[in-house]
Amino acid sequence: MRWTVLDSPIGEFSVATDDDGVCGAHFGRVETAADTPVDELSGRALAELRAYFAGELTRFTVPVVARRGSEFERAVWREMTRIPYGETLTYGEVAKAVGDPGAARAVGVACNRNPIPVLVPCHRIVGAGGKLVGFGGGLPRKVTLLELEAGVALRRAWS
Repeated sequence: MRWTVLDSPIGEFSVATDDDGVCGAHFGRVETAADTPVDELSGRALAELRAYFAGELTRFTVPVVARRGSEFERAVWREMTRIPYGETLTYGEVAKAVGDPGAARAVGVACNRNPIPVLVPCHRIVGAGGKLVGFGGGLPRKVTLLELEAGVALRRAWS
């Protein structure tokens, strides 16, 4: 696993790649990142993240590979990637989509365990009634990500 760090509007954001794709992301600096040279895949991931934060990219194409997680967590993470850019779903809606309508709290746990935030957009999942609850990166980061996407989506819809 190779870590690199990106300066972003939500602070330092560390990204891990291996031979298969992006396999981790972390809010803040991962100390081992300082010694890791940027290879082709890491460079591509960083370029896509820069474009995302600039409002120029609405869908990541770099391969993403989750190396851990239960079957349920992986189902939730796959469902997260299906939430359209600039939109949100509730924990309950995601639970229903993965076949367990009573598992809204378990969806919240899966969101918290998401190993690849931003690229696997757990920030697009909100509480009932659209409430902003829970986010491993902190609610201010969640708000920033949702505002970025909403603004880009509106500009694209109106242009």
